[in-house]
Amino acid sequence: MTDTISFDQFMDVHIRAGTIVEAQPFPEARKPAIKMVIDFGPEIGRKKSSAQIVAHYTPDELIGRQVMAVTNFPPRQIGPFMSEVLTLGYADANGDIVLAAIDKPVADGERLM
Repeated sequence: MTDTISFDQFMDVHIRAGTIVEAQPFPEARKPAIKMVIDFGPEIGRKKSSAQIVAHYTPDELIGRQVMAVTNFPPRQIGPFMSEVLTLGYADANGDIVLAAIDKPVADGERLM
């Protein structure tokens, strides 16, 4: 277990729900990945993200899926692509990433509480 943090420190991390509206392969990435555009609603808008999720997902099946992402990290350059949010997931038994899931629809931009 790592060091504990305070509730206020947790609240500094903005984890929001968004719907994937575009997804395409990212062959320029060092490890196989998918580029996505995620709609976080009118307050945040659409943001780009790259995720190494090709073992479990194809771009076509991601469209319309709600995901969780950290929206207040600084953008990160990944090859020729600027990733604006960190899409959240977990490693499975093989180390492949499975997206963190929202089991019922919520409004895009809704914050994890």
